[in-house]
Amino acid sequence: MSDQIVLATKKGTLILDRRNGGWAIRPIAQPGQAVSYAARDPRDGTLWACMDNAHWGPALMRSRDGGASWEDASRVVYPKGARYIEQLIPSPEAMEKAGKPIDYKPAALMKIWAIGFAGKDQPGVIHAGTLPGGLFTTRDGGGSWELNRPLWNHESRGGDLFSGEATSKNQWGGTPAAMAYGEFVPGIHSVVVDPRDSNHIYVAVSCAGVLETRDGGKSWAGCNHGMQNDYLPNPEADWGHDPHLVTLCPAHPDRLWQQNHSGIFTSEDGARNWNRISQQDVGAHFGFPIAADDKDAKTAWVVPLQSDQARMTISGGLAVARTSDGGASWQSFREGLPQEHCYDVIYRHALDASGDRVCFGSTTGNVYISEDRGETWRCIGNNLPPIHSVRFA
Repeated sequence: MSDQIVLATKKGTLILDRRNGGWAIRPIAQPGQAVSYAARDPRDGTLWACMDNAHWGPALMRSRDGGASWEDASRVVYPKGARYIEQLIPSPEAMEKAGKPIDYKPAALMKIWAIGFAGKDQPGVIHAGTLPGGLFTTRDGGGSWELNRPLWNHESRGGDLFSGEATSKNQWGGTPAAMAYGEFVPGIHSVVVDPRDSNHIYVAVSCAGVLETRDGGKSWAGCNHGMQNDYLPNPEADWGHDPHLVTLCPAHPDRLWQQNHSGIFTSEDGARNWNRISQQDVGAHFGFPIAADDKDAKTAWVVPLQSDQARMTISGGLAVARTSDGGASWQSFREGLPQEHCYDVIYRHALDASGDRVCFGSTTGNVYISEDRGETWRCIGNNLPPIHSVRFA
């Protein structure tokens, strides 16, 4: 189990260290600056923070000394000629424009939403998922970044727009998470590297679905069979799905878990097929994060909310749901969590597990930890800035 937790918050990066049976919070890093995601590279211990500065724009910072000092990494920049097909928020205006000539927009980085680390077989390789739906890779530990063009040019989003007009239909929709940046574009929020083979990578896109590469990003294929999007005309369409987060069990990488807009899904065969395993009667259906157990392929945790329309806690109190049988059944745990007048929301990256420890942080600046696999909880930080991500180091 890890004895360190890294938080990305609206006002900087916070590190919590386990000391004498408790958790001590260090002074905040990057004070006053929004951080969308922060994590520790397990290969060399470097800490990474995805900066979301409203004035200076998105950037990456890293710490090579455990958080004592931070430095800028090189910028993630879309290459000249990168374009995407404009998406409109569903509205009468969008209906009116349907069937009219395609509008193309030049791509510019809005947000670095998440990063994923390759294995020890690829030192220095890190992947970054962004708004507006690009995947960037560095092969020199952040010295330079390159857009993955096979994914950017994938036929599911219109083909190679560097070369000219779209050659296929764009089936990647926008995500409401981009509306804070004045756009309605797709975003890559999950970058999952197979621990057996760093050339095998999954990405999850809001709103498109899950794609994978088995050749290090040279080619990509959709992995959405069995997924359902309840608000699409065809819920089982190949594209247009809205995963909120995708992760896997490190000890059994063919077991993937997904918290989706339309419920909770799992795959036992490396995302070839997905099965919906939601159980609304025990409060395990809608939400944003999901965490998988390190070793047990059948165990995962979610922090559910009422619904998309009511993004609040269920019955006014926080609860964490756990399955220990691959989703056949769920248990809901509330001991130690507030149960009255509680309006915490937990973002997609703000839940993590390490051994018997499970931790999550909320939009109201509260951090809760369980030392017994989610059955009982205690608050280890409150009055903090809104928390965007929680990761055990």
